[in-house]
Amino acid sequence: MKKYLLMALVAMLPAATFAQEEEDTENGVVSVAGKEGFKIATKKGDFVFKPYMMVQASGNFNYYDDEGLDKAYNQDNVANSGFAIPYAIIGFTGKAFDKVSYNVSVNAAGSGGNILQQAWFDVKFKEQLALKVGKMKTPFAHGFQTTLGYTLMPCVPTSLTAAVILPHSLNAVTPSMNTGWDIGVELHGLLAKKFGYEVGLFNGTGGGVNGATKTFSDDWHIPSLLYAARFTFMPKGVMPNIQGDPNRLNEDKMLFGVSVSENVESESESTNDFRAGAEFSMLKNRWYVGAEAYYMHVGFTKRQKIDETYNYWGAYAQVGYFLTPQWQLAARYDFMDRNGTDTKGLLNMPAVGVNYFVPNTNLKVQAMYQYIGRTGHATQLDRDNDDLGLAMHTAKIQLQYTF
Repeated sequence: MKKYLLMALVAMLPAATFAQEEEDTENGVVSVAGKEGFKIATKKGDFVFKPYMMVQASGNFNYYDDEGLDKAYNQDNVANSGFAIPYAIIGFTGKAFDKVSYNVSVNAAGSGGNILQQAWFDVKFKEQLALKVGKMKTPFAHGFQTTLGYTLMPCVPTSLTAAVILPHSLNAVTPSMNTGWDIGVELHGLLAKKFGYEVGLFNGTGGGVNGATKTFSDDWHIPSLLYAARFTFMPKGVMPNIQGDPNRLNEDKMLFGVSVSENVESESESTNDFRAGAEFSMLKNRWYVGAEAYYMHVGFTKRQKIDETYNYWGAYAQVGYFLTPQWQLAARYDFMDRNGTDTKGLLNMPAVGVNYFVPNTNLKVQAMYQYIGRTGHATQLDRDNDDLGLAMHTAKIQLQYTF
């Protein structure tokens, strides 16, 4: 009996040879770097199983301007406010045979296909070449690639998530800059310890669809999928996907990246959406700096019988600084040409925030405020329409626990 008990305890100890823990158990939700945590592993470290969880609870206040509100129906300027649980994630990650890593997580706060947040396995042939298959983050946008529990603010940039304005109705959701979670296959690797690449094929239907629903393109006669690629240069070694961690205040990392994608006959076969982006991020001791710009070209398919094309862009810069190992200050300035380059006017969205990491608990408290301003519009109607559906004033306090 004692022999079997001893064997079980040994199996639960952290593997001494598990030098690439962060890479092999990357899950996109909570970093495992430098954390003991609970883990089951063989003595050699070729088999690892690590459960994890993340729960976020937030208090929200959103104030909308009068445009788009009908006072006759008692529509209030304050809406979408109160308490929320953005994420309640339970998952497990690990590796097998010392070459296959895996990750599965469910978001109990989601609905429909979004309940399955991600599910993938990754076969590492060598450092320069690996094959990832399943539901994963698509290779676009630094703001989205960041590990969920380590974002600088509780809300990612609005320019990345807000739907653009089209003067035509679509059969599905109007596109946004972010391509999000999706099901597909991806080749990726690291060259010379500095150059990273991700090239993949995905459904292009987003995280809310877990089935195979695509067809062939009527216009281009290729599979109507999302074709995506991201290339990065990290002159000081691999850049962790975090925007601040009190346990990692001695980092000196930097990343430059570009990404492109084409969502062929997306949005129920009504448009072809091309996206391109450029990004920069840096961790230097107590400092985090990030900046990103992205562009989207929307063209209608021939069956829509609409000759016009539309172009959109967005950009933001943000910075974080640890005053102490527990307190981090944050600021961001976000721009978006939401109504297209053919129509004058921009949204500018400054935001400030503060983060407190409760010592020895894995608790993180975040607070932020964002204001949406409008500038450069040719008419008052254009100005009124540009921020429809977006809150002029947003305040959010979020408490997060990770394991």
